[in-house]
Amino acid sequence: MKARLRLRTSRIAPNIKRKTKGLDRIPKLAHDKFVSETPIDTGNARRRTRLQGTTIKANYDYAVPLDQGSSKQARLGMSRPTIKFIKAEIARILGR
Repeated sequence: MKARLRLRTSRIAPNIKRKTKGLDRIPKLAHDKFVSETPIDTGNARRRTRLQGTTIKANYDYAVPLDQGSSKQARLGMSRPTIKFIKAEIARILGR
């Protein structure tokens, strides 16, 4: 006796493609969120925060203290709110 299994991917593939496209946007969305959470004094920190590939680079001397909550404008820093946002966005895209 032979067993056969036929997998029809015609319904699955478009859904995977749509979800992958949504996940591809995560780095840009995360960068935008990170920058929006960055406190403004002179604007230097926001201007010098860049997205390189999938990495957010905060290229200024006081990035670590600022991210640790040294500013009254961002008591939680920028990373924690951004990570929370990323998790929620991924859950939304994947439909959870």
